[in-house]
Amino acid sequence: MGRMTASSGRRVLLAAPRGYCAGVDRAVIAVEKALEQYGAPVYVRHEIVHNKYVVQTLEKKGAIFVERTEEVPPGNIVMFSAHGVAPVVHQEAERGRLATIDATCPLVTKVHKEAVRFAEDDYDILLIGHEGHEEVIGTSGEAPDHIQLVDGPGDVAKVEVRDPSKVVWLSQTTLSVDETMETVDALKDKFPQLISPPSDDICYATQNRQLAVKQMGAEAELVIVVGSRNSSNSKRLVEVAKLAGAREAYLVDFASEIDEAWLEGVTTVGVTSGASVPEILVEEVLGWLGERGYGDVELVKAAEEHIIFSLPKELRRDLREEAAALVAERGGSGPVETSAE
Repeated sequence: MGRMTASSGRRVLLAAPRGYCAGVDRAVIAVEKALEQYGAPVYVRHEIVHNKYVVQTLEKKGAIFVERTEEVPPGNIVMFSAHGVAPVVHQEAERGRLATIDATCPLVTKVHKEAVRFAEDDYDILLIGHEGHEEVIGTSGEAPDHIQLVDGPGDVAKVEVRDPSKVVWLSQTTLSVDETMETVDALKDKFPQLISPPSDDICYATQNRQLAVKQMGAEAELVIVVGSRNSSNSKRLVEVAKLAGAREAYLVDFASEIDEAWLEGVTTVGVTSGASVPEILVEEVLGWLGERGYGDVELVKAAEEHIIFSLPKELRRDLREEAAALVAERGGSGPVETSAE
């Protein structure tokens, strides 16, 4: 490991924890298990997790990714991604005569349940999150009449509620902890009686990965975050690195995307990865850096993670049979022809 380090003083700070969180691990294994158990195709509504490599790997194994439930032919299995879906999507699957596997992360499900409960008590719910993100769409769909989106501190001025004494905030699970608290503070100034969720909505993995990057960013001139462009938690790591003092921080899917020019005048490179990133991609980045004299790797440990979620319960049933029964029960023919695969 320590080659060239004595002379060059170049080193890598490797964040821990990094990479897969329990919800992503569970979702990816769920797709693999479904393919093993039922054979291809297994349809997945939306990217199972926001990572290019993971999606391509699962496609090779026979997963078919679709944006809309209606794209899945009747009598098939459809899996919902880790980001969660609105209740209307479950209804679409039922109408389309599909057997479903719900791979929603349990920590997202927790936020959905909070939304339902506060809506039942007729609260105005201020959901802090990024517009258009799948998780936000899913959570909003649990109580569309009660939820309004607050996309960062700049959105607070336009928020209006029916009764300032019945307001609660919830959040997307993958946000920047600091920016979210900034938004919450601004909301509290406007609505002093604002209630907080019973437990923090930003998930443990998001918080831990940001914590490690904060420690790293203070020492590293350059931080490389391995992750995809559409991964909210990965993009937040880039922002956190810069705020922590890194001169530059970049998001890359693969080592091949790193530009050698970034290394100019850099002695310390920080490396981390988003919660949907397999470790093999991080190892490739470390290899790439090692070839360029950054062979000395030091771990920056911010937390221990021991959380594991059990697999979706639907994997314990025979879903192919259920799908066939759904088609038979509704008279077989439908707007979409079933494929003969």
